[in-house]
This record gives sequence, structure tokens and C-alpha cells, in this order.
Amino acid sequence: MNERIQKLREQSVSTVPTISIERAVLMTEAYQKYQGKVSIPVLRALSFKHLCENKTVVILDGELIVGERGPKPQSAPTYPELCCHSVEDFEIMDQRDKIFFKVSDEAKKIQEETIIPFWKGKAVRDLIMDQMTPEWHDCYEAGIFTEFMEQRSPGHTVCDDKIYYKGMLDFKAEIKKHLDSLDFVNDFEAYDKQEELKAMDIACDALIIFARRYAEKAQEMAAECQDEKRKAELIQIAENCAWVPAHAPRTFHEALQMYWFVHLGVITELNTWDAYCPGHLDQHLNPFYQKEIAAGTLTRESAMELLESFWVKFNNQPAPPKVGITLKESATYTDFCNINIGGMKADGTDGVCDVSYLLLDVIKDMRILQPSTNVQISKRNPDKFVIEACRVIREGMGFPSVFNHDAVVQELLRQGKSLEDARKGGTSGCVEVGAFGKEAYILTGYFNMVKVLEITLHNGVDPQTGKKIGLETGDSRNFRSMDDLMEAFKKQIAYFIDVDIRGNNVIEKLYAKYMPSPFMSVITEDCITKGKDYNAGGARYNSRYIQFVGLGSITDCFSSIKKHIFDDQTLTMDKMLAVLNANFAGFEKERQIFLNKTPKYGNDDDRADSLIMGMFEIIYDLVNGRPTPNGGQYRVEMLPTTCHVYFGSVIGATPDGRKAGVALSEGISPVQGADKCGPTAVIKSAAKLDQLRTGGALLNQKFTPSVLEGETGLACLKDLIRSYFRMDGHHIQFNVVDSNMLRDAQHHPENYHDLIVRVAGYSDYFNNLTTELQDEIILRTEQQGF
Repeated sequence: MNERIQKLREQSVSTVPTISIERAVLMTEAYQKYQGKVSIPVLRALSFKHLCENKTVVILDGELIVGERGPKPQSAPTYPELCCHSVEDFEIMDQRDKIFFKVSDEAKKIQEETIIPFWKGKAVRDLIMDQMTPEWHDCYEAGIFTEFMEQRSPGHTVCDDKIYYKGMLDFKAEIKKHLDSLDFVNDFEAYDKQEELKAMDIACDALIIFARRYAEKAQEMAAECQDEKRKAELIQIAENCAWVPAHAPRTFHEALQMYWFVHLGVITELNTWDAYCPGHLDQHLNPFYQKEIAAGTLTRESAMELLESFWVKFNNQPAPPKVGITLKESATYTDFCNINIGGMKADGTDGVCDVSYLLLDVIKDMRILQPSTNVQISKRNPDKFVIEACRVIREGMGFPSVFNHDAVVQELLRQGKSLEDARKGGTSGCVEVGAFGKEAYILTGYFNMVKVLEITLHNGVDPQTGKKIGLETGDSRNFRSMDDLMEAFKKQIAYFIDVDIRGNNVIEKLYAKYMPSPFMSVITEDCITKGKDYNAGGARYNSRYIQFVGLGSITDCFSSIKKHIFDDQTLTMDKMLAVLNANFAGFEKERQIFLNKTPKYGNDDDRADSLIMGMFEIIYDLVNGRPTPNGGQYRVEMLPTTCHVYFGSVIGATPDGRKAGVALSEGISPVQGADKCGPTAVIKSAAKLDQLRTGGALLNQKFTPSVLEGETGLACLKDLIRSYFRMDGHHIQFNVVDSNMLRDAQHHPENYHDLIVRVAGYSDYFNNLTTELQDEIILRTEQQGF
């Protein structure tokens, strides 16, 4: 990277994260002015406009892409309409060791005197907690499931190509056409549609105003600038911001700035889970790149400089603060913006282009956490592209993760997407599939499968608290076969899923009623046509995902029970429960049997793998296709973020030999250290799951760096990926790191400030992770070869 990018990058990574109270103040002003005088959609749009008219505009020294969510880099706003933090929350954020945000005394004072008095009891978090049943609260507090929308709003919409050929003025013209065609005589929803469309129109104006304020700022700075080169850059920035987003971009530079304004619009309007994503950025940018390369107005080097400036903008935006369980399930600054590279085009041809390779070079050069990146690998893509992706993976940052684009297309087709929409879709967040620009695919929260087994073994009682929260499915000591146990488990998990979905359905209606998102609706296909908000089912496709955690752990638990209690009868259920209740104290012999004499998932052993297939069938049958209130359907996926650590902390010892409080397995990865037969055995086990029926399944692997040395190492990694994807694997990602170095980093963190590791569906600085999560990564099997 050149000197400019080095300075911008250093500023981004070294700035201490802070809380900005600005957005909360402006949002409160807007609600005080407009609430009760206009419809809720228009209220939300006018609030967004007020933000765009008044939030701080800042252009940093040397930057080429402009715009911040907060008033400066690493400054996170709060969203009191979603979650009105207490002053105690602010104190915790300010003082905690990991994922902290410094909070000024002035911000605390404003929060206490202005924000809390207005929003207390009105925020969506308060409404959610008030509307949930006692059963839901019991499950939530016990760690049966989590709830994403408790502190953040629905997200997971990804950019398609429309913003590269349509500006906000074009969207306004489309909105006007639909407003003019409303039939107030025969369409009883016409008034609701009118209010939604009016709100979308205001949202378009808001973003144009925001950009023009940047144009004016750049012009002012140019007038005062003495450096001719920087003066010219500021004039160009002003021209860009005066043109986009009002109009469609004409140049590579404008295309990047167009996307960035749209991105800021989404994450300023609401605190979406996860952040907006650029989708197939390489395919979107390539026409601009090729046109300007041919015209001589752009070089590869200047394009890379623009992209690296763009990268810094993502890294400047920490995920807004979380507290409590929401922090435990996602303890990171990462906002999960995930850029897709490669894959295929809408016509089914190879989607790899010159910009694809350019983006790989940017990832390798920048070495920063955000944005997350992935490569979409299709059988249509050349091996050269896969090798170059492996070359970046070998750098050890966990970037890019790797997806099977052919499988993604099949998954989307199975969900009812058109072939073109499926091919133009991909993945976002961690591993979730969706039709880009056309779908609201919402993550509802994580589900703790192993906790359900623990409660099943104790006849509906949570042994950690002694509280009965499940069904009475029988004393497990009286079970005479695996069939008896499985029947009880199915009843318990069906009950807990029903409690979870009942809560999810209420939350979906709360967001549809109180938190429309008119700006995100503008850029999501069919919302304008339907006159319906994104949060109310306006998108062309609508999916709700429940993320199941601990699949490897629960498989090994059932495998242990099957072998040692029912098949070999070396233990009774009563004895096993005593061993577990003692957390193996005085029972190390039994623990070693559980650990080493049990068929374990991840070793291509059908005795264990058949059980994980059975687990998947249970959750699939209970969840997939169930309707949601706003016209969507529930789907299943397997990913944990950091929730496998939290879920492990609320579970006692388990029959796979795991001690109380220890992290569960993550994604569809084997239990840490249980896979002993190499990576090929792991992918063969994982591929036995019918991943085409999921909406995403995360598989982690860890290699020592020496395994991937030279061109031979890269070729072997490429072949491993291709082999897994031929078996319809959805996703795989790699930590290329030495465990001894990670242990040293635990003891000497001052020497490892820049050490990045793959956690789950994202990478993070090792020093940012809790000790429990660091231990979990260290304990993952370190593959020594292929």
C-alpha cells in the first residue's frame, strides 16, 4: 500500500472506539417534533432525513471515499428507539476489558437527562421484553435460545447491481409512478401503501441531502487547501458527491462512493443485524473498471488505491455496542459486512473477472478486520482463481472464507427463488444465503441443542438452576433404548422451538408496526412495487433463520450414550448422570472412556455420522417451511458467532467428555480435538449432512503453516476445497496458525497486537477475544497434513 493508505489504515486500527451520542440526540429531536402528527412510516423517514441534515460531516486527511456513521472513525452511534441503554450500560461499555467503547461524561449526562426520559418504555427492546411469555423468558434466561432483535434490527439485505444504474432520483420517479397509480376506491390497503411510498420518497431525498453536504464540505476544504494535488482530489470528491447518489455512477470512483453512501444510509437509518453488504462487488465494479482502463482514465494501481481507501471506510465502523446476552452471542467489533468475490453471473457463466483478482490483492495488502470477504467457488471458475484465493488464505488472517456457489444456487432454488435471482445471490453475514437485493433473510437468534439434551436427561428440569422449564418426558433412568431417549428429546426440542418461534413472530410484528425502514425498502426489490416496507414483508423473498449451535457436540453426546449405555451397557444411565453431576470429579476413568472410546463425528465414522444426520432431520422437520406473520418462511442454518462459548457456559458436563462450562462445537465443525483422522475425513463426515437443505452451514479447519508451504501446499488446499464442494459442502474456512504461537499470545498479548484469527463466520484480533474463546480456538484440531 502507498503512504496515503498506510496513514489511513493506521488511523483506523489505532483509534480507540468511542460512543457517539449525536444520533440519539437527533433521533429524539425528530420524534419530539413529528411523533403523533404523521404516520409511523413517514415518522421514520422524517427522522432519517433529520439525521442526514444534521449529523456531523467529516472528510479525513487524504481519504478518497468519504462518509462516516459517527462523527469520526471508530465512533459508534446508539439507537435508542431500538435499545435505550442505561447509564450503567454505558459504564460497563466504558470499563470492560474486551470490546469496550469509551464514553464521555457529557454523553452519560445527555443519556441520563434527555435520552432515557424520552425513550424508556418506548424502545423496541422494552416492547419485546414486555410482550414475551413467561415460558420465553425462562428459556432465554436459561440459554435455550437468544434473540437477535432484542438490541438490533432485522438486517441481511445485500446490494445487487441496481444502484449502479439507478440513482435516488430514478427511485423517486418509480415511487411517484406507484403513488399516482394507487386505487383508493378498490384497494383497501391504498392508504397504507401511500404512507410507505411517501416515506420511501423522503428517504431518497435524505440521502441526496447527506451527499450534497459532503460535496459542500469538500468544496470548502478545496478552497482553503494549499496543496495542489490534494486540492484537485477534494474538487473530485465534491463532484462525485454532487452526482451520486442522486444519479447513477459514471466512473469507478463514483461507483465506490455511490455504494458507500447507500451503505451509510442503511446503517444510519437502523442498527441492522448484520450491516449492509456490497454483494458481488467484483462483478458490479468490473464494467466501470474495464471502461476506464480502456479509456486510459484509470490504472490498476489507482483502482487499487481507491479500493484500499474503500476498505478503510468499512474498518472505521465498529458494530454498535451490545450488552448482556447479545454481547455474549456476538462479542466483536465486526459488523459482518461480507463481500462476495467470484461465483457465477446471472447467465450461469464464470463470474471471475479482473476486479476479482484485484480484490484478492487488496485483502492481502490491507490485513484489517473489516470488511469480511469470501470467495464464491463454482465449477465454472478456473483453478487459477482458487489458487490465488488459497494464496491469500495462507497469509493466516482467516480471509477469505470459501463458499460453494453451485451449492448456494441449489439452496436458493430449493427455497423457491428464480434461477436468475439464485445465481445473482450468494452469502452474507457469516454463511447465510439469500437473493441479493431482493430478499430479507433475517437471523432470529441462536438455539442451544445441547442444553435441550441436558434438560431431557433431567425430565424437563434445568439442573443448573433446579427450575422446571421443559416438558416432563420421563425419568431418563427408566429409558430402555435409544428410541426412548430420542422420542423424549424430540418432544423437548419441539416444545422449545415452538416457544422460540412464538416469540419470533411477535417480534416480527413489532418491527413491522413500529420500526419500518423506508430507506432500506427503496433499495430492496418489490418494496416499491408492493408499497410495503422491508420489515413488513415487502421484499420479493422473505426468510427467517434459526441458527442451531452445538451440532458436533450433541452428536458426540448421543454417540456416547448409545455406545456405553444402550449398546455395550458398560454404564447405567443412573451412573452416567452421577458422573456428569459431579463434573467428572472422581470419575476421570469414565471421562477418558467418553473422550477416547466413543465414535466421534468428524472421522468419517458412520456410527457417529449417522447420528448427526438424524439430528439434522429432527430440526429440519420441526422448522423448515413454517410460515412467518409477514409472508416469509423459517429455515435452518448452523453457525455460532461466539454463542457456542456462551451456550457452553450454561451447560454442565456432557456425555462426550466435555466438562461443565466449556465451549460447544461451532457450526458443523467437529468437537475441538475430536477429529483425529485428518481433513479429508472431516469433509467426508460433514458432507453426509444434506447441506443443500440449509441456509448455511459453517465448517472451520485449522492448519499448521508448514502444511501449505510452496505451490504444492496451495494445490493440495485447492483440491481439498474442490473435493468438499463436489460433495455439496456449503462452506469451509481456515485458520493457518501454530497453536504454540497462540498460547504465547495469551501470555504475551503485547507482542501480538496484529494477530488475526478466524473465529466463526468472521475473523478478529486474537487479543480481542475472551480467554474462553482463545482456548476454544487453540483446542481445535491442528491438521498436520492432507
